[in-house]
Amino acid sequence: MTKQAFHDRIAALTAQLAGRPLDAELDRWLNASHGPGSAVYEGIKADCLAGVAEGWACEREGGGIRYGRVFKADDALHRFSVDVVDMQDIAGPHHVHPQGEIDLIMPLEGDAQFDSRPAGWCVYGPGTAHRPTVSRGRALVLYLLPEGKIEFTKGASQ
Repeated sequence: MTKQAFHDRIAALTAQLAGRPLDAELDRWLNASHGPGSAVYEGIKADCLAGVAEGWACEREGGGIRYGRVFKADDALHRFSVDVVDMQDIAGPHHVHPQGEIDLIMPLEGDAQFDSRPAGWCVYGPGTAHRPTVSRGRALVLYLLPEGKIEFTKGASQ
């Protein structure tokens, strides 16, 4: 696995996402078309695990969370940035999604859930906010952010 091959895999996915509203319908479509057990889901999970092992994903650590921006938003990725985080039974920093956020939840240990969601996709619309939380185990979470936009808030709660 190479970082470029991962970029190509994500670009193929974001081509299907480009121009679509980040809403409940996209959430349903992603889980039906590319949910756990699908070639896309399993390929991305394998790539993320390889990236962690090879050191190009989750290369930073802070507050008990391993994280990192793998790719900045670019035209080949249809203006989505790509981040991967490794979390275990922890809540991350509160933030706002100015243009929305698409998350892929990949449990690694236990019956891990992300924001009370099991393995699969979770779509947050523009202007939403949360304190990303992994409970009941450990998970990798892939974040796709339109234009790479995210706003961390100070002292805000969920």
